[in-house]
Amino acid sequence: MENIWSYSFTVFMAFFAIMNPLVNIPIFVQLSEGLDERRKKEISKTSTIVAFIIVIAFILIGKYIFQIFGLTIPAFKVFGGILIFYIGFEMLQSKKSSIHLQGVPVYDESIAISPLAIPILAGPGTIVTAMNFVVGASFFHVLITGLIFGLIVFLTYLAFIYSRYVIKIVGKKNFIIIGKIMGIILGVLGVNMLIEGIKIAFAI
Repeated sequence: MENIWSYSFTVFMAFFAIMNPLVNIPIFVQLSEGLDERRKKEISKTSTIVAFIIVIAFILIGKYIFQIFGLTIPAFKVFGGILIFYIGFEMLQSKKSSIHLQGVPVYDESIAISPLAIPILAGPGTIVTAMNFVVGASFFHVLITGLIFGLIVFLTYLAFIYSRYVIKIVGKKNFIIIGKIMGIILGVLGVNMLIEGIKIAFAI
């Protein structure tokens, strides 16, 4: 039971750090600026649902993707570790990761899909994190990963619809501090995944 709780906590922190429900609030506010509350809620709902479906799809069929393309678990863990470390490193430098966001477009009806759902919420970093936890894992661990990701998506939805109040309570300067803390967590998780991949590859 202790291992389950430890695993669940690790998965939760990894998803929380990579998706940044709080840190993504300013992006949501910028993209939805000038819209009424009803449309903001619609965008929040659509973006989080789409992100959830995309990542869950990778969680469920990830192993078949590996089989089709002949990918190996060690290679994926090494690449995933490097990618996640890079995102964390950029966050420590107070940069919005280029892996998540390639510029913010002017508002139109599709912003819920792109860039909010893809690539801000369900970007390569999120997908790599999810697949790193489920590749070679048991069904029970895959189920836990999916449920915890669902929880993070729900928290992100709440962060979006209550963004105005969160910013007032937390303060803009504190978002910078939160981002740096998440960057440290991601950096450590990335190094850990890299070490795991090397150990598996060389049977250490």
